[in-house]
Amino acid sequence: MILMFTADGRKMADSSGINPQSPGFAEKLKSWLCWSWTYICALWFAMVLTMVYALRSPLKLQETVNAASVFLNTLTPKFYVALTGTSSLISGLILIFEWWYFRKYGTSFIEQVSVSHLRPLLGGVENSSSAGLFSSVNGDAEQRSNVAECKVWRNPLNLFRGAEYSRYTWVTGKEPLTYYDMNLSAQDHQTFFLGDTQQLRPEDAVMQKAWRERNPQARIRAAYQAIELNRECAAAYVLLAEEEATTIAEAERLFKQALKSAGKDTNLLVYIRRRLAMCARKLGRIKEAIKMMRDLMKEFPLLGMLNIHENLLEALLELQAYADVQAVLAKYDDISLPKSATICYTSALLKARAVSDKFSPETASRRGLSTAEMNAVEAIHRAVEFNPHVPKYLLEMKSLILPPEHILKRGDSEAVAYAFFHLQHWKRAEGALNLLHCTWEGTFRIIPYPLEKGHLFYPYPGCTETADRELLPSFHEVSVYPKKELPFFILFTAGLCSFCAMLAMLTHQFPELMGVFVKAFFSTLCAPLGFFADKMESFMPSCLWHQLTNV
Repeated sequence: MILMFTADGRKMADSSGINPQSPGFAEKLKSWLCWSWTYICALWFAMVLTMVYALRSPLKLQETVNAASVFLNTLTPKFYVALTGTSSLISGLILIFEWWYFRKYGTSFIEQVSVSHLRPLLGGVENSSSAGLFSSVNGDAEQRSNVAECKVWRNPLNLFRGAEYSRYTWVTGKEPLTYYDMNLSAQDHQTFFLGDTQQLRPEDAVMQKAWRERNPQARIRAAYQAIELNRECAAAYVLLAEEEATTIAEAERLFKQALKSAGKDTNLLVYIRRRLAMCARKLGRIKEAIKMMRDLMKEFPLLGMLNIHENLLEALLELQAYADVQAVLAKYDDISLPKSATICYTSALLKARAVSDKFSPETASRRGLSTAEMNAVEAIHRAVEFNPHVPKYLLEMKSLILPPEHILKRGDSEAVAYAFFHLQHWKRAEGALNLLHCTWEGTFRIIPYPLEKGHLFYPYPGCTETADRELLPSFHEVSVYPKKELPFFILFTAGLCSFCAMLAMLTHQFPELMGVFVKAFFSTLCAPLGFFADKMESFMPSCLWHQLTNV
């Protein structure tokens, strides 16, 4: 029996194993009918051909074929040029539509219609080959699994809207955040700062409305309105620090004001102190930032879901305190804890740094990899399997954008967020990017088929592309893994369009030569049928054919 792992880590039997309950008579009969259906259809088709041939005289098939041949011979080459040109035009329009549909939805329209409507009529099981439409053949359980796989997380290193995102908009005229991403942030803030809606103070009610405002200026006006109601409204100062402050120093000043007004609200205290630590990191006071992060993790050990350790790892890397980085990884890179690109790629960076300065692909190919080099390569393969989008950003094969406020683990949004902050750390380790460049693609030889089985992690979720397109701005080309192959019908319509266009051109340029070629082609095509008919006449008694034709 083949064993697999379910989403919660439990083993389950594969469908190809032994079923403890024997199928009933109805199931056996249905499976036998499905098995015999192909042969019955083939037999029926052969009988139809035989009857058509036997009744060719009463049906006057020979005369009909001769009349059709005379009609076709009277047609001019212009007709064939128009025919092939029209066929080329129609197939070209189908190709354009198929390509547009594939680029937008990730599947072929013809294939989707065939699978959805024709396959059930032929007795098949309906499934979906669409990468964007994740219908489940196993019911609600698999749908819940897909939702769990594509859970969106708050970006631990998200930037400040006023001091960073808005400056980008002023310079480029592009919006770096999507409405979906900002809406998730608004929900986070309402839940985090205004948890008990039954005991709202007047300023809390104003702030609850402020977080929901789509217009930034409306949110800022609402924050000032809340401060007028209560000078100690910490949530209002948080909003002003996030959105109105145009510099990190100004944002830090407002967060300090919010900290004085936070009181004993744990959620507000953790959020404000974390953002103050990030302000210190951005202003170059790295040791102060590290101390603030360590204090937070020590005081609130149960808030590991906030991933403060990822902020700590980035600050320690900036300080080049690699021993401290290893100590943090020893605690959080545990098999029982959820992984992230920061955990996996930082672990790979530390192991690559130990050997990358002396690594040479030519030397390694001659003498083989040492133990330390093998450990580094395995760590890179592990990181790439977890998130295959990161290497192209680290190797600058793909342009970076500002990271979103929310990320999807193992998705392109997480890769953008990681590379945005950690590319400098990889560049600082001599030879690390060279080792990554030489080895990262070897990961895909370890995984036989990424959507069905994994090597060190669960199979790569198929819903990442859809979620990433919601989180990342439209001007960014979302990285897709695994690369989608062009559907058969796109290739077929492309070939049909090209073939018809070539026939139209050749028929227009060389009408007589094409006429000879077409006659020779159809003669060759009909030769097996004539040979089969002659053999049938010599094999069957003539009296039988005479009786059949008299029916």
